[in-house]
Amino acid sequence: MAEEKMMEEMENEIPLVTLEDEEGNEVEFEFLDIVEYEGEEFIVLIENDEDTDEVVILKINPIDDETEEYVSIEDEELLDKLFDIFKKKYDGDINFE
Repeated sequence: MAEEKMMEEMENEIPLVTLEDEEGNEVEFEFLDIVEYEGEEFIVLIENDEDTDEVVILKINPIDDETEEYVSIEDEELLDKLFDIFKKKYDGDINFE
């Protein structure tokens, strides 16, 4: 019984990603999804703060088999396309208003 409860808690646990902001402060984000677009992968995150309602989308650059880096996207049109893909995927599951 205790093992079943532990497995349930692990399943409900949201994966967290810690990134460094422009000022060198560590910021914790909840992992939401990976979006693929034109042969590239992008990670969708949201700050681990109940007052935050904006997602962050970063390009995934693989460095080697075990390491990757996340790069900011400056192209607003690309960000809009990626967010649209994400919204369509979770339409009905997440309220985007």
